[in-house]
Amino acid sequence: MMRVAFTAAARAVRRPGGGARVGVAMLSMVGALAAAAAGLAQSAAPPAPDLGGFVEIPGGPFTMGAGPSRTLEAFDNERWSPTSEAGTVDVPTFYLARREVTVGEFAAFAHATGWSADPRALAAAADLPVVFVGWTDAVRYARWLSTALAAAPSTPAEVRRLLAAGWRVALPTEAQWEKAARGTDGRLYPWGDRLRRDRAVFEAAAPRAAGAVACPECAHGLTDMAGNVWEWTRSPYQPYPYDEADDRGGLEADALWVMRGGGFADPARLVRTTARGAAEPGARRPFIGVRVALVPPSAR
Repeated sequence: MMRVAFTAAARAVRRPGGGARVGVAMLSMVGALAAAAAGLAQSAAPPAPDLGGFVEIPGGPFTMGAGPSRTLEAFDNERWSPTSEAGTVDVPTFYLARREVTVGEFAAFAHATGWSADPRALAAAADLPVVFVGWTDAVRYARWLSTALAAAPSTPAEVRRLLAAGWRVALPTEAQWEKAARGTDGRLYPWGDRLRRDRAVFEAAAPRAAGAVACPECAHGLTDMAGNVWEWTRSPYQPYPYDEADDRGGLEADALWVMRGGGFADPARLVRTTARGAAEPGARRPFIGVRVALVPPSAR
C-alpha cells in the first residue's frame, strides 16, 4: 500500500493534506484529428482561427501561489516563501486544450502506436477523462499527438502553421496550468472566489464526461480546471519559488511530477487554483488525468 503526503517529497503520489500514496490519468484536445487518429473525437466548434480545441492563453505576468487572502485554505507547498506568499511569473503565449483527454482519444493513441497501456485506462466510456495513465504515458501521448497532427489532412490550418514553426504538443508546465486556471486576477477557483458546485465535479463518487460541466465564468472558458481528475504537468515537484529552468531539462529522470486541479472525490480545498499535488512517473491511479498544451519552441 502506498502512502500519500502533500508537503514533503514522497515516492508515489502526493495530494495536499493526504496521507497515503496514490495517483493517475490524461486528455486530448483536437477534434480535427479524428480522421487520422481513428477515434479522436471532434471538439466543440472553437473560435476563429480554428485551433481544434486549443484555447489561446495570452502571454504576460500573473500571480502564482497562495497570496495573503488565501492563507487559511492554502497548504505550505503553495506559499512562495515565509515572507512572500505569492510571486509573479511571466508566461509567454501558449495554447491549452479546452478539456481533458478522454478514454477514446487515449485509446486511439494506444492502438496507433501499440503502446502498452494499462487495460483499466481503456475500459471506461469513451467520453470520460482517461485515468490509470502514468506521467510517462501522458508524455508519450503528447509526443504522438504532435506527430499525428502534423501529418493529418484534417488538422486546422492554424495548428498546422504553428507546428511547422516549431511549436509542439506537450504537457503544460505548472506555471502555464495555473495561469490558465486563474487568469490574471488571482482568483481562488477557476470561476472566481466563491465556491460553486455547479461548475466542477468534486466530493463526488465518479468523474463526469470531459467537458460536460460548462464554466462560462472560468478563465478562458476552460472546463474541468477544478475537479473531475487531477492533471499531469511537465514540471518536476520543487518547493517554491517557481523556476521555469526546472522544467527544461532532466525530464526523463526519476522524480515526482506536479499534478494540478484536484479530483472528483476531493474536498473543495483541493480544487482551488493554487493547490498542488505530485506523483512518481509510474503512478497509475483512478483520479489523475491530463490536459495537453500547444507550446512554442522556446518552451523546452
